[in-house]
Amino acid sequence: MVTRRSWIGWQFTGPFLAVFALVFLAPIGYSAYLSVFRTRLVGGTSFVGLENYTKALSDPQFWEALSRVTLFLAVQVPIMLGLALLVALAIDSGRLYGSGFFRVAIFLPYAVPAVVGCLMWGFLYSTRFGLVGNLNEAFGVTLPEPLSPDHILTSIGNIVTWEFIGYNMLILYSGLRVVDTALYEAAAIDGAGQFRIIRAIKLPALRGPLVVATIFSIVGSFQLFNEPQILDSLAPNSITTYFTPNVYAFQLSFLGQQINYSATIALIMGVATMIVAYVFQRRSLKGVA
Repeated sequence: MVTRRSWIGWQFTGPFLAVFALVFLAPIGYSAYLSVFRTRLVGGTSFVGLENYTKALSDPQFWEALSRVTLFLAVQVPIMLGLALLVALAIDSGRLYGSGFFRVAIFLPYAVPAVVGCLMWGFLYSTRFGLVGNLNEAFGVTLPEPLSPDHILTSIGNIVTWEFIGYNMLILYSGLRVVDTALYEAAAIDGAGQFRIIRAIKLPALRGPLVVATIFSIVGSFQLFNEPQILDSLAPNSITTYFTPNVYAFQLSFLGQQINYSATIALIMGVATMIVAYVFQRRSLKGVA
């Protein structure tokens, strides 16, 4: 009887584990296999051990790409989560007229396909046929070009914030909805104002959701690919082949035919992302039961 019960659990989890192994573990294993080989025009494919990893860790283009997404993470994520927090608190306050409309409207950009959103913003940014160009022509001014090399990262940050502020708002708003309303009533009886309630009740309740949203944002920042890849056609002089690590890996694999080195870059970024997310989670939830 015990043996029969033990197999019931495997019957439920078996299909998931099979799919998980096929679409997640197998590609990682194959990438690890590719990363220890090198294919040359003369000599074919040969085993090189950790040579690709040594090359990647001394590759200035890889480090430039990594530093760029790290800067993006340090600036864009706090701004995006801060705005999402303000919106969630405003909607949850009950004092915002038409809160249901605002909730849907702010979440709507997340439902827009990334390609459509990036192209839309790219056309708005253009100084030739977009909004910036029209403003320059209408008012006789010269606004900074958002798609220039000096401003392209800021422009991408604006696009990502527009896309994901609603997603993070829902995570935080869901955390606020599970707070016992009796706490608000008790605080109001004690004479606590709205800012006191936010500081003493709502923000502590949002610690877990904020950690989750931040981890998702950290992973998304290190995986930055769609926006620069799509804007490349509109700003070819601003988006380099190593703009982000993922763009670099894509260019190496599909245009440079350096599949082994591309797999190495991808594995290094995967490990780096996992470590950063894990360290942040440990530090953020330290002391929480």
